[in-house]
Amino acid sequence: MAEPGPVPSATSAAGAGQVLVVGIAALDIVLEVAAYPVEDAEIRALNRRHCRGGNAANTLTILADLGRNVAFAGTLADDAGGAVVRADLQGRGIDLSGARRVPGAGTPTSYILLSRATGSRTIVHFRDLPEFSADDFAGIPLDDWDWIHFEGRNPDATAAMVARVQHERPDLPISIEFEKPRPGIERLLRRPAPLATAAHPPARPGRRVLIFARAFAAALGQYDPAAFLCAQAAASDADLLIAPWGAAGAWALVPGQSPLHAPPHVPARVIDSIAAGDVFNAALIDGLLDGLAPLDLLARANRLAGHGCGQVGIDGVVASARQAGLIIRRG
Repeated sequence: MAEPGPVPSATSAAGAGQVLVVGIAALDIVLEVAAYPVEDAEIRALNRRHCRGGNAANTLTILADLGRNVAFAGTLADDAGGAVVRADLQGRGIDLSGARRVPGAGTPTSYILLSRATGSRTIVHFRDLPEFSADDFAGIPLDDWDWIHFEGRNPDATAAMVARVQHERPDLPISIEFEKPRPGIERLLRRPAPLATAAHPPARPGRRVLIFARAFAAALGQYDPAAFLCAQAAASDADLLIAPWGAAGAWALVPGQSPLHAPPHVPARVIDSIAAGDVFNAALIDGLLDGLAPLDLLARANRLAGHGCGQVGIDGVVASARQAGLIIRRG
């Protein structure tokens, strides 16, 4: 079956693309070790670093470096860690006007072991901060966005946010990440029932893209990405379904067509796989805004995510990828 052609760009050629990302910002404490330890072992770390992390914040960092105008919608603790997170995001030009500061709460923290032997990471995450709510999201105007990306963290609240977008801006394209199973997350597979009024008559819906992490599929006992996407397509009303599968590459499915696969981009050496999925998502959204066809979307996202695995951290990934000729902007 022939590959579908390019889709219309979600932003004008002259515009930078206004992207809102709803999700989490956190602190990462990374310990580099020679190899992952066995249980009850005592080993010495080879290096330690503290940095700003969190899926949404990482994705926004890459989107900003790709030239998009971006904003964060999420909760931020009003503590020392929160000050670090705010300073980092604002220093990158990421708009925080839609974020909610929570007095007395603690900043979410990920404690990460990074193996120098394999470049893989093991994460222990601690969170004592309320999730971003539908009421919080209700205070963000929807007029100026070209794309909204949601982490599927809090399914009930996210479903309410998506319903608001569909009601007020039915033309606005969105993406939703399914990172791990959560109670009620199946609600996000389909659009909410339309709510038409005289002020908001039925309109052609915006593009809906669902991104399924390999860990999400594995938790459901699914290990064949193409078959998994076909099953999710049957249960959803998405226009495009994506399954990034790490070292195996990535798959895409337009319902009614055959699954597409793009091979991975493997760096000379895998050094750091932290945030690879967030980098992939950013490159994917960037390509969707550019109107790339599905196979080209996968190839671009694989290149940037794979390239990032060949260096420590995600700072400078976009610049070095451009220098290496891995990112070429359309037009």
